[in-house]
Amino acid sequence: MKSSYLMTFIIVMLTLIAAAGGLFIDELYKDTNSFALGAWYANDIILLIVGLPLLIAALVLSIRGSLRGQLVWLGMLNFTIYNYSYYLFGAALNAFFLIYAALFTLSMYSLIFGLVFLDYNKIEKSFKKKTPVKGISIFMILLAVTLGGAWIAQWVNFVLTGNPPQIMINLHATNNLVATLDLTFVVPLCIVAAYYLWIRKPVGYVLTIMLNVKGFVYNLILTFGSIIQAQAGIKSAMDLVPLWVILCIGCLSTFIILLINMRPNSNKILKKVG
Repeated sequence: MKSSYLMTFIIVMLTLIAAAGGLFIDELYKDTNSFALGAWYANDIILLIVGLPLLIAALVLSIRGSLRGQLVWLGMLNFTIYNYSYYLFGAALNAFFLIYAALFTLSMYSLIFGLVFLDYNKIEKSFKKKTPVKGISIFMILLAVTLGGAWIAQWVNFVLTGNPPQIMINLHATNNLVATLDLTFVVPLCIVAAYYLWIRKPVGYVLTIMLNVKGFVYNLILTFGSIIQAQAGIKSAMDLVPLWVILCIGCLSTFIILLINMRPNSNKILKKVG
């Protein structure tokens, strides 16, 4: 696991550079519309205020042997992969392209190594029997249905009318990267997490915490980004803020409930590798 921790340390440094650079380097972002620029600035601000401190705290706790810290750390790696997918594949080419590529790649490998070396038997024993897995599983299914249903409905509308989703219009884009990532990575994993959590399998606990840590931070970004976009004069920017707030609170509550329902002596979940 030392390699994963080392990569995460590099991720922390690069995230600090990327977020601070986005805010303080004039004209770093080459996107030409205020909707995209508002999204990047909001992302950078929330990363510095919330995302980066949470990743650092989780990393430190994980190194010290905290199971809770380990799971939140994996969740933040999942967030970093998802988040920098947009910078890498969606932002107009800028001077930080290689930093975005490094963040995406390092986070992906760190997450893979972290998941491989988890002791899933210990994870299963760490959660109390009274953990409300049924209710949380239902929330995960509702999350999958909400995201998946929204994107599928917009695709059907496009097929029938030829009108692209509003977000593509706002971004002046020819593809829908948000829908692509949500439908391929988020929605299927929510369903898998819900199923395995319902039957109390350890992978269900791990995936659910990972997805909700990521969901909390990213919905916070969407909320703040909508406010910045509205101030820039985009009329429809605030339309989905109530949904982002509900999802943000729901994701935060979900992973906190799971962490609270772990036994106090749950420590050191890494397998010893010779």
